[in-house]
Amino acid sequence: MKSDCLQTTTCQERKKDPIEMLHSGQLVKVCAPMVRYSKLAFRTLVRKYSCDLCYTPMIVAADFVKSTKARDSEFTTNRGDCPLIVQFAANDARILSDAARIVCPYANGIDINCGCPQRWALAEGYGACLINRPELVQDMVKQVKHQVEDPRFSVSIKIRIHDDLTRTVDLCRKAEATGVSWITVHGRTVEERHQPVHYEAIKIIKGSLSIPVIANGDIRSLKEAENVWHTTGTDGVMVARGLLGNPAMFAGYEETPLKCIWDWVDIALELGTPYMCFHQHLMYMMEKITSRQEKRVFNALSSTSAVLDYLTDHYGIDWTS
Repeated sequence: MKSDCLQTTTCQERKKDPIEMLHSGQLVKVCAPMVRYSKLAFRTLVRKYSCDLCYTPMIVAADFVKSTKARDSEFTTNRGDCPLIVQFAANDARILSDAARIVCPYANGIDINCGCPQRWALAEGYGACLINRPELVQDMVKQVKHQVEDPRFSVSIKIRIHDDLTRTVDLCRKAEATGVSWITVHGRTVEERHQPVHYEAIKIIKGSLSIPVIANGDIRSLKEAENVWHTTGTDGVMVARGLLGNPAMFAGYEETPLKCIWDWVDIALELGTPYMCFHQHLMYMMEKITSRQEKRVFNALSSTSAVLDYLTDHYGIDWTS
């Protein structure tokens, strides 16, 4: 676990409380947990473009608790990285509580992944299989809230929906009764991947609860985010792929502006982002603004210096100034 300044990132000193934000009546714009992608550098970038709340990539709680190496590689933050939610994959309340205690001084809360549909996660008892184990979800929420002394430290869950929506509502009500801070709902079932998002289901879930709900699924622009917010009556919207393609989306840009690309290069180089990640983010950002031939050339680049030369030659940006 790494932090530029551990002493100044304690939760008590963070000015923005996500729970208060979600009760404000204003649209809360959220960057989703994304494996490999929603790390410190990318979180820093989207915060510059009107993102209100960021999640870390999903971290396996058991590995995080037992391995210093896992902590150092999976969780990096700094004092500007707030408000921040650390998402964990877990199926054991004690282990999750231990993980929550470790990150508590450096984050605003933790989120339990109850929505990942990947086979490896389901096989380990993580992710979306937890929507069928409401008592375990309740136990994990309860244990974290009991073990972490800070009353402002949030405990949330991110779920998918059941084919039978009454089961989803039951799960959410049980979590609410245990004290969960908010629930993020991805409006698809475990089996669904690219099918249309069931926003009506999210609306029904929101109407069944008194705690905040965040809507998630296929949001690609600020206008779409606002429409989903109004349609579902939720308290925020969470975006994943839309932000990968356009990190300035929440600021109202329809495609990635050159200034955002410039900012990404500055941030990534300053924070020592590995080349593969640095390059991959640029490939996503430039998808809409490059031709097929330009993509072939850019995607084949293999060094930071080659990328900087390409951007200078094609967009007239001087990275040395």
